[in-house]
Amino acid sequence: MQHRPTGQAGYRDGWYDAQCGGCHYWVALSGELGRDWGVCTHSTSAFNGHVRFEHDGCDRFTLRQDGSFG
Repeated sequence: MQHRPTGQAGYRDGWYDAQCGGCHYWVALSGELGRDWGVCTHSTSAFNGHVRFEHDGCDRFTLRQDGSFG
């Protein structure tokens, strides 16, 4: 899946709380880019090793234990 704008037709409510920035396996980039961009480190995700926008998502989303985002 790519970026999923909340206003797009077919947007699922469940996606709102399952964005990359809140995933246990998303690691923010350093510097200014790290405010919005990070790398997926989930070995079973199709996006493993790919740079992802914090509001992107995938079917392998895993909520962070501390509930943080970004």
